[in-house]
Amino acid sequence: MARPRVLSGIQPTADSFHLGNYLGAVRQWVALQDTHDAFYMVVDLHALTVNPSAAELTRRTRIAAAQLFACGLDPERSAVFVQSHVREHAELAWILICQTGMGEAGRMTQFKDKSAKVGEGSASVGLFTYPILQAADILLYQADQVPVGADQKQHLELSRDLAQRFNHRFGPTFTVPSPYILKEVEKITDLQDPTAKMSKSSSSPQGILDVLEQPGPLRKKVMRAVTDTGSEVVADEENKPGITNLLRIQSAITGTPVPELEARYAGQGYGTFKKDVAEVVVETFAPIRERTEKLLGDEAELDRMLAVGAAKARAVAVETMAHVRENIGFLPTP
Repeated sequence: MARPRVLSGIQPTADSFHLGNYLGAVRQWVALQDTHDAFYMVVDLHALTVNPSAAELTRRTRIAAAQLFACGLDPERSAVFVQSHVREHAELAWILICQTGMGEAGRMTQFKDKSAKVGEGSASVGLFTYPILQAADILLYQADQVPVGADQKQHLELSRDLAQRFNHRFGPTFTVPSPYILKEVEKITDLQDPTAKMSKSSSSPQGILDVLEQPGPLRKKVMRAVTDTGSEVVADEENKPGITNLLRIQSAITGTPVPELEARYAGQGYGTFKKDVAEVVVETFAPIRERTEKLLGDEAELDRMLAVGAAKARAVAVETMAHVRENIGFLPTP
């Protein structure tokens, strides 16, 4: 029996994934390799919406790809590739743009949020059409399921609408994707402002735990994390947001329920607890950092691994686009 196909991607817009990326997405992608026909990509076309320099985009694309492999994605068990290596993404995006209404695209909440930060007059057309390129990413591979969190559900609905619309107008062409609801990871917040989400775009460097960070700085960040009055290690969102965040981090990494952690640290105070959280983070990230550095030190091998994934992805994309071109009425390619 054929496995359901799953597809997801991550932007190369930073020099390291952070703890939220790892727990909320990448670690779960690794597990999906056991049950799904998995396609994962570094979405460098999407990264153009933040206007990186050429050198920055090249460096960060390699870093993102190396981290995916270092976290456990296997080029033999899944297709791991760079989005721009499969040119059909851009072609299908244009076709889908022509099937999308202005009002429909304008309702995407992420455009509203992101354009508000830069000023709507300064937001690029690429940012506006970002969700349609995302739909093309999904439909190109005939994905059965797409891992989503709460902030991506609206974009997946657009993908479903466009697939159904195209199929209705031009005949059966695309699989209509369903959401694959990722295991809910408790919100990981900024270490210096535990009322705000841990985020590359809004957190201070001291508030973020980066996957590729050295052990010393990681420990310091945890030990200097904002805590609360008192000395009891208990989860209390309202009165102890800092300690609650650290409990969630340790629970998410180790799989130990928060109540068990509360019982373990009863009467021990914040110092011992924070040291243990720091060690858990370091022990998790150290092997990933070492594997990433090794891959980045051998670009030829990293490129070979990405080429394997691109070949798998291209084979599916070319077949899909042959059907799209025929169904929409393009002349055969000479």
